[in-house]
Amino acid sequence: MGKPPDTALGRLYEEHIQLILKKDIEALLNQYTEDAVLISSFEKVPKYFRGRKELEEHFQGILGIEGLQTDIAFWAETENPQTLMIVEAITMQAGGQEAKMRFADSWVLRDGKIAIHFAGMTQYPDGTVA
Repeated sequence: MGKPPDTALGRLYEEHIQLILKKDIEALLNQYTEDAVLISSFEKVPKYFRGRKELEEHFQGILGIEGLQTDIAFWAETENPQTLMIVEAITMQAGGQEAKMRFADSWVLRDGKIAIHFAGMTQYPDGTVA
């Protein structure tokens, strides 16, 4: 597949990736509801980020990312309720090192904004499966 489809969620996802590349945390936060919950498995234990302040702390981690590239392997979305599920291969540089990993992101939207975000790593840069 590679790229997202030309749908409202596809465009929101493209914008999300571009905002990460621009390191525009404020604009990223504006994609989320004020009471959004992001559940992350990046550190091999569940991390919960609730609300704008905690999401802002989470997104500080993108400041070290360079050259983010995504290759979408699976895409599914629904309109009512508005949800998205993605499985993607990620290549990026951080700290002068290239890292390759796989993610499974899922979004639940409310009024066009991300209310729940499951940010799941499925394969870590060392090759282990989550």
